[in-house]
Amino acid sequence: MKDIKKKGFKHWKLLLSIGIVLTIVLANILIGVFAGWDIAGIPWNFISDQILGMKWLSALIWMLITAIGGTFDESTWQYKVESSVQFFVYDFVKIGILLCLLIFIISYVQSYFPPERTKKILGRFHGIGANIIGALLGTVTPFCSCSSIPIFIGFTRAGLSSGVTFSFLISSPLVDLGSLMLLVGFFGWPIAIAYVVVGLVLAVIGGTIIEKTGLGENVEDFVLNGQSSVNIESPSLSQKDRLIYSRDQMWQTYKKVFWYIVIGVGIGCIIHNVIPAEWIESLLGSDTWYGVLVATVIGVPMYADIFGTLPIAEALYAKGAGLGTILSFMMSVTALSLPSLIMLRKAVKPKLLIAFTIIIVIGIIAIGYLFNAFGYLFI
Repeated sequence: MKDIKKKGFKHWKLLLSIGIVLTIVLANILIGVFAGWDIAGIPWNFISDQILGMKWLSALIWMLITAIGGTFDESTWQYKVESSVQFFVYDFVKIGILLCLLIFIISYVQSYFPPERTKKILGRFHGIGANIIGALLGTVTPFCSCSSIPIFIGFTRAGLSSGVTFSFLISSPLVDLGSLMLLVGFFGWPIAIAYVVVGLVLAVIGGTIIEKTGLGENVEDFVLNGQSSVNIESPSLSQKDRLIYSRDQMWQTYKKVFWYIVIGVGIGCIIHNVIPAEWIESLLGSDTWYGVLVATVIGVPMYADIFGTLPIAEALYAKGAGLGTILSFMMSVTALSLPSLIMLRKAVKPKLLIAFTIIIVIGIIAIGYLFNAFGYLFI
């Protein structure tokens, strides 16, 4: 009897958390019923708008601003200030909540795929099938390209093909599961799924080209001659260990990306409330032939991850930037940031680094123009 009580007491925090989440969900549904939402659209619309998009939070912030004397006269500076405050608080809180929740969940899943197990899984496949699996496994691994490079080195030392390792290296920062959920919250399901699909296609094609052309052999000697850490068996983890690991990963990642989120939301706030829509449309609109090129060139020198670029992308999208232009910007920042290229240069020779960069840039530009031409299908 005492053991049962102890066990129940041990998990009371978990039960309380689940209860709070369920209460919030039910409260949102009830609010939706009275507000006339299309409840028949659950789960897709409700999940994207109210859970991932947190539109209820946006409405709540506006209610608070109105309660303290806010105005809805868009021609006044007061409204611009209020709109800026609403945008910053809404995006910052939304990204923070979703980021922590998603990182915790993904880290828990990732705990079942230590490097040596991932190597065993990849070793069962060959050819383009192995490249596809490598790209898919990249979706449950670190959240930025700099974090992916050490794993890339380990896989190379373990004898995996260059097609697999580069497919993994491209997809890991580009299309992780966290970015999918955040994209749903910002842009909806069609655009989010399209982004992930083209990201995976780019990763597989890029890895395949590098492998088939023999460019993958141009890695530095220390990578090939060093001891592979992925051959070392990881200790088995208990459920408690996995939860602790997930919590630690969540906290470490949040601390690492905190200022990128602040800066990204701040830039998005300026774009959203200060820069005229006509300027954005003339420079980055879908009808502007050079918009994709400008977005790609601007994105490469930046160092951020998906969490820092989303607020900027959201603001550009609201101001009339082309869908393909926005995707090109996001992909160039996450897959080809200058710091990650500098770090990758330590592991590969200049010939391979240049080829890798050219392949990804061409792929990103092609995706940008494709989505600018057919983006209306996803809106």
